[in-house]
Amino acid sequence: MSPVALFLQADIVVKAVMIGLLLASIWTWAIIVAQWVKMRRVARENERFERDFWKSDDIDRFYEARGKEDFPSAKVLSAGIAEWRRSTSGRSVDREGTRSRLAVALNAAVAAEVDSASDRLNILATVGSVAPFVGLFGTVWGIMRSFTDIAAEQSTNLAVVAPGIAEALFATAIGLFAAIPAVIAYNRMTHGINKMEARLARFADGFHGTLSRELELEA
Repeated sequence: MSPVALFLQADIVVKAVMIGLLLASIWTWAIIVAQWVKMRRVARENERFERDFWKSDDIDRFYEARGKEDFPSAKVLSAGIAEWRRSTSGRSVDREGTRSRLAVALNAAVAAEVDSASDRLNILATVGSVAPFVGLFGTVWGIMRSFTDIAAEQSTNLAVVAPGIAEALFATAIGLFAAIPAVIAYNRMTHGINKMEARLARFADGFHGTLSRELELEA
C-alpha cells in the first residue's frame, strides 16, 4: 500500500493520470519558486529606484544614469521621458495635448509591466482549477476497475476491491497535492502584483505631475 506500489499496480489510465498530475505539480512548484524570487527582486529594485528618483534634482541626468535599467519603475520612467521628448521637441508645445499623451504613455507602460509580471500566473490558475477534476477522473476510473474485479471474481471480499479503490483515492490525493499549492500561490502572487500595480501607478502619477509643472514653467 505504499505510494510506489499503488502506482505500479494501477491501471494504465490511472497511471497516466498520476504521471500527468505529478508533472503538473513539478511545473507548478518551478513557477512558484521562480515568480517568488522575481517578485521579491522587482519589489526591492522598484523601491530603491523610486527613492533615488525622488531625491534627484535633475530628471534628465538621472534618466541618463539609471533610465535603462531592466525593471518596471525604470521602464515607466523611460516611457514618460520618451513621450516628453517627442511632445516638446517642436517650436510650439501643446501643453494639454502633451499632458494627455504623457498620461497615456505612462498608463500603457504600467499596464505592460503588470502583464509581464503576471504572464505565467494563468498556469497556476489552470492547474489549481483542473487538477482536482483530473484526479477525480482517475478516481472514477479506479472505482470502475474495482467493480469489474468484483464481477470477475464474483466476490465482494475487501481483498478484491481494496487495490482498485486505493489506487483511485491515490489519484485524487495527487490531484489535490498539485492543486492546493497552485491556488494558494496564485492568490498570493495576484495580491503581490496588485500591490506592484498600485505602486507603479502612484509613481506614474507623481512623475506626470512633475512633468506637468515643467510645462507650466516653460509657459
